[in-house]
Amino acid sequence: MDLGEPMVFPSIVIPEPIQLPAPIIEIPQAEVPSYTPLVAPPSDLRPPPGVDTPKKQKKAATEPVKPPVAPITLPPIPPEVVQVQIPNTDISIPVPETSILVTAATTATVSVAATLTATALFKRLVSLMRPVIKKILTTNQSHAEN
Repeated sequence: MDLGEPMVFPSIVIPEPIQLPAPIIEIPQAEVPSYTPLVAPPSDLRPPPGVDTPKKQKKAATEPVKPPVAPITLPPIPPEVVQVQIPNTDISIPVPETSILVTAATTATVSVAATLTATALFKRLVSLMRPVIKKILTTNQSHAEN
């Protein structure tokens, strides 16, 4: 059995790579930051002794004169108010009388208890009334169809 001539596969000729010269890397140079210091004269600057200074003319006031602001005065604290001094500070806080604190605490407690009770009661009533309302609605729908 003769198979004939062998198969000829196409081939591609790849050229040789171009030879590039080696890169030359220069040493990096950094610019050192610098500044010229600002010289500010001192607040109590006076001329040296023996130097005559020209006298400055007084400028007219360009801004209108503002009326003086009255200091804030707090109303006097009644003698029955107890003040608590905060340690290590100059702050004192007025504390209400015992009867006022008891009334406020009682009112807050009663309102929270009433709210929680009403919420629990409302949830319970909704769960109990749901079947009754469904029954009423289904009987109304059946009467409306007939």
